[in-house]
This record gives sequence, structure tokens and C-alpha cells, in this order.
Amino acid sequence: MDEEGIVGTTLHELSHENHLQVKEEIRNKISALETDLREKYTSALTQVERYREARCEMDRRFDTQYQRKIAEALDNHLTTVQRDRELRSQIEERKIRSDAAYEEAKRKEKAFHEEKLHQEKAKAESEARLRVEEAKRAALEAERRAAKEAAERLASETSTRVDARVAQEDAGLQMNANAGTSSKVLWAAESALNFEQARLHKFKEVDERNQALRLTYNKDLSSYEKLIKRSINQIRRSTKVVSEKACEIVKIFHDPHCPQSVSMAAFAKKVLSYCISPDNDAFACAHVIVLVTSQVPHTMDLLLAELHRACIYTVPKHITYSESAFECKGAYYKVLGYKESDGKLESTKDYLRWLESYMKLYGALVQTEVQGFQNTHGLKEGWAWIARFLNTLPVNRDTAVALSAFLKMAGFALFRKYKTQFIKVLSYIWNNFLQELKACEDPAREDLKLSATIRDIQNYMEDKLFLKEPEGRALMGGVLLSDVFLVL
Repeated sequence: MDEEGIVGTTLHELSHENHLQVKEEIRNKISALETDLREKYTSALTQVERYREARCEMDRRFDTQYQRKIAEALDNHLTTVQRDRELRSQIEERKIRSDAAYEEAKRKEKAFHEEKLHQEKAKAESEARLRVEEAKRAALEAERRAAKEAAERLASETSTRVDARVAQEDAGLQMNANAGTSSKVLWAAESALNFEQARLHKFKEVDERNQALRLTYNKDLSSYEKLIKRSINQIRRSTKVVSEKACEIVKIFHDPHCPQSVSMAAFAKKVLSYCISPDNDAFACAHVIVLVTSQVPHTMDLLLAELHRACIYTVPKHITYSESAFECKGAYYKVLGYKESDGKLESTKDYLRWLESYMKLYGALVQTEVQGFQNTHGLKEGWAWIARFLNTLPVNRDTAVALSAFLKMAGFALFRKYKTQFIKVLSYIWNNFLQELKACEDPAREDLKLSATIRDIQNYMEDKLFLKEPEGRALMGGVLLSDVFLVL
């Protein structure tokens, strides 16, 4: 190879090596530039992230402060609203109390005027009744003289008449059933009327005293009446319950903050309301009456007076309608004891239901005996009642219902005490009273539909129910009532 070829080759190789070296340098510079750019980008990105986080943190702080300020403003607003509401509520309460006080004052004033009007009306009615009674007694005076001979003759001829002593005592008003009974208005024994008038007189005195007390007494006495009503309504056929309720009532009677006359009158009134309630128990109620009246005896007269006012057959007495004695039939029915509501008299069905309830209570009362306590209106009064009833009262629907109810409750005790004498009473009822009742029956007339009552009396006789202790007469408990009451 010649020298020119070697130089060319060498030049070519050097040129190639230079070219490669340049490329390598360029590549290294590019790589270094990329690395530098990457680092700068990373650094810039990091700064941006830090800036973003700082901004976010700052925003959070601003949000927290803003929310705190909003919460404080809201709390202040709610506090202001609450105070405003409380202020309005206090103003409303004061207004309500003021209105209530005003209404209460108006109500008391109205009640005072109504009570005054009621007293004046009651006084006028009482005077009117007294005038009517005086007129009746004057009309009956002539009848007594004519009736005396008939009564004595009837008492001597009838060996089955009950309790000869009571029959003689009451002979002044006995009427011969076959002679001139159409003109008679009042049917009753004189002794029974005397007892009734004495009890009603005591009742009137207590009522007038209580009315005066209510007008002058500073304390509201209705709360004591409500306590007595609650105790009576809770009476049940249990020795423990009867003793508890009697003890509660006696404690109220002796409460120094309530006049005893008020509590006694409330007791008598609430007992009558209880005896016509659907869930009443006459025997349990009679036990409570005996326990209470044995501790406060005057209460018995008030209770009997309330019974006489509600049911004339507890006296016993009967009143016959007379145009000369009564202005209208409505006035007559009111005297018999029909209740009036909204200017209308109750139905005969309701009247007989109340009559039966009152007589059951009376029958349960006279036969109730509690060891260690005195029943001031006990079995001898029940015997006197049936004697006066059969000797003086006529035979009709009302008297038959009264007699049937009384026998169901007191017949068992009367038989145990009076034995053959009571059997004679039953014989008289079967042979005389029941036969007259059957003769009075007229299914075509509403007031003379007597089949149910006749059947009740017949079943009582035929099944000899007077030999069986009535259901509910014995209280549940198994211990002496006197022991429980004394412990309480």
C-alpha cells in the first residue's frame, strides 16, 4: 500500500473516532441535561406540592376559624331566642294565672249566688212540703179514727200477723183492705213516721250547719269529700279491704281540718251513690257502715235520713196519688223518689232498679253483725220494719219489689233469730200479700206487669231461700273483722 493510502485510511479512522467521540459527548451532555432537568422538575414539583399543602393547611385554618365564628354566632343567636321564648313563656304563664284567678273568682261568685238561690229555693220547697204534710195529716186525722177499730179487729183476728207489739203500736194508721182505701194518701205506721221525721230533722240541722260552714270556712272541703268517695268506691268483699276503708273514713271523720258534720254528710251521700253503682256490694258496704257508725254513732241517723229521702219504702211508707194532694202526676212521682234529669222524669224501669238497690242496702244493713261493734240499726229494726210494712202498706208493684229485695238480703238472718215467728210472716206473705199481688196483676197495663216480681217472691218461698246464706254475706279473709279493724 502506498503512503497516500495509509494517510487516507488513518485520516478516515481519526475522523470516525472523532465523530464517535463527539456523539458520545453529545449523548453525555444530553444525559446530564436530562438529569438536571429531571432534578429541577422534581424540585419544582416538590415545591409546588409543598405550596399546595401549605395553602390547604391555611384554608383549613381559615375554615376552622370561620366555623368557630359561625358556631359562636349561632350559639349567641339561640341563647337570645331561648331567653326571648322564656320571657314570652313567663308572660303567658302570668297571663294564664291571672285569667285563671279571674275565672276562679267569677266561678266562686257564681257558685255563691247559685248556692244562695238554691238555699232560698230549698227553703221555699221545704216550707211548701211542710204545708202539704200538714194538709195531709189533717186529712188523715179523720181516717185514723175510722181505721183504729178496723186495725184492732184485724190484729185480734189474724194470728199470723207479725210482731204483735209493733202491730199494736202502729194500729193508729192501719186500714182495712176492704173498706174505703181509695181516699187514703199516706200509708205508714205512726212510729215509723216519727222516726223518719226525727232523722230528717237531724239531717236538716246538719245540712244547714254545713252550708253555713262552706260560706265561712277558709279551706276547700271538697278534697275530704273526694277522699271519702274514693274509699267507698274501693269497697270490696274482703275483710282486709272493708277494714282498711272503714279505718280511712273514721280517720277523715276525726281530721281536725275538716268539720265532722261535713264528712258525715258526705259519707251518707256517697254511700247512697255507691249502692246504685253497677259494681256495688251491699253486704261489704253494710260492714263498712257498721264499723264507721259504731265509732261515730250520729252518722247512722244521717245515712238513714238519706235512705228515707231516696226511697220512701225504707221508712216504710207508701203514698197514693190524689188530685187534691198533688198538682200533677209529675209532682207525685217526685215524692215517690223518681229522679229528674233535664226536666224529664226517669223511666219506671230505672226507678224500680234504684228502689231495689236501696232496699238491698237497707236489708244488708239491718242484718249485719260485727263482733265487738254495735250495729245501732240492727236486726230488731229489720223485724220492726217488716211488721210495719205488712201491717200498713198496700199491695202493689212498688211495695212488692221492696219486700222481695229486703227478704233476699235479710231473710236468712231474720229466720235464724225469730224462727217460727218469721215462718208466720212468710205464711202471711204467701196467703195474703202474694194473693193480693196476683189479683192486682194486669198484663195489659205497664204499671201492673207483676209476673217477674210474683215469680221472685214465689221462688223465695218455694225454694226456701231463707235457709241459705245469701251470696256475699260472709266476707272473704278468714279472720275476725274486729281484729283487723282494731289493728288498723
